[in-house]
Amino acid sequence: MLSFSALSYLGNIDYSCKVLSHLSNPRIFYWNTVIRGYSKSKNPNKSISLFVKMLRAGVSPDHLTYPFLAKASGRLAKRELAVAVHAQIAKTGYESDLFISNSLIHMYGSCGDIVYAREVFDGMPTKMSVSWNSMLDGYAKCGEMNMARQVFELMPERNVVSWSALIDGYVKCGDYKEALVIFEEMRDVGSKANEVTLVSVLCACAHLGALDQGRMMLRYMIDKGLSLTLPLQTSLIDMYAKCGAIKEALIVFHGVEKHQSDVLIWNAMIGGLAMHGFVKESLELFTEMQIVGITPDEITFLGLLSACAHGGLVMEAWYFFKSLGKRGMVPKSEHYACMVDALSRAGQVTEAYEFICQMPLEPTASMLGSLLTGCMNHGKLDLAEIVGKKLVELQPDHDGRYVGLSNVYAIFKRWDEARTTREAMETRGVKKYPGWSFVE
Repeated sequence: MLSFSALSYLGNIDYSCKVLSHLSNPRIFYWNTVIRGYSKSKNPNKSISLFVKMLRAGVSPDHLTYPFLAKASGRLAKRELAVAVHAQIAKTGYESDLFISNSLIHMYGSCGDIVYAREVFDGMPTKMSVSWNSMLDGYAKCGEMNMARQVFELMPERNVVSWSALIDGYVKCGDYKEALVIFEEMRDVGSKANEVTLVSVLCACAHLGALDQGRMMLRYMIDKGLSLTLPLQTSLIDMYAKCGAIKEALIVFHGVEKHQSDVLIWNAMIGGLAMHGFVKESLELFTEMQIVGITPDEITFLGLLSACAHGGLVMEAWYFFKSLGKRGMVPKSEHYACMVDALSRAGQVTEAYEFICQMPLEPTASMLGSLLTGCMNHGKLDLAEIVGKKLVELQPDHDGRYVGLSNVYAIFKRWDEARTTREAMETRGVKKYPGWSFVE
């Protein structure tokens, strides 16, 4: 019962902890089982708390305890905790255990401490495939793709995990073309992609607008007999939407069993519809989502706010923005930016400016850029000057900000100030690049 509750996706890890607390002198196996369960749960910090409780109960950890502890520490991404766990392992003499060493590499990589990860890796007398993969993944997570590639080239044996980690690393670093090149190399050597690989490749296609390549990925899945899992369907929808193939995105979405779906796939479809101006359809999907019983999250509301901004639905935008707080969510910079965009597009630029002034966070250039566009489009030139100056202050090395303010003065026919703004740009050594307008 304890093992089922702790490790099964149908189980209740907190119930397992209660069962453990009622056992008389529980064996290390039971402690490890619950620590392992918490390490995979939404509260990995409870693995650490339970470990401390175990030590206080006089139970000594064994070689199976520490990998679960390292996993929890890696998920929490706290370097100080990772170092403390490593010190505890060294104290108990398990540092030479191969499985534990692999766990330490992964833990440090997840915490962004690639130097410590490499120290553990280099100190291993014997390295397994998982050791190389953990080191590669650590470099990739830290954005050190040259080192990740070096490890990849030195690997005595590569598997789908190795290829996937490298591809995902390039995607995370924004080098989408290289990610696709690596995938082609992977295919050439006959290594079969898995779900993780394909999610990364579809993400690269989405950012590049490579629709044909994305379609080819779907054919690849079918040819290889791969199941269209929920993450893959979500990635396909996102790719199709970002590539402008909204009809194909809808075909994939409508092929999903809604009662087996999750919030991610609904977010992808709502966001895709919003991106292409299908405002009504986006809002209708939100209603359907709630009927099915899917709880919206911050990303859902971001898509809805974007839809409202594109459709000029200011009242609806306010409703969704306020709904965030009512549902216990804290609006992020992106939510505020969408709200500013909605007000600015609708010509309510004074309200947008007041909204920005009352925000609990500093305005971003994109927010002020949206407001400046709204001011220019709706003839609010006095406010445009204020916003233009703020943009120059915020990004003094951005040529477009000076051009934008200069354009405002030119519309006012305040030629001296327009010239002074251009001269300030030259004095500060800011170069004018072709193609910039007053907003990006």
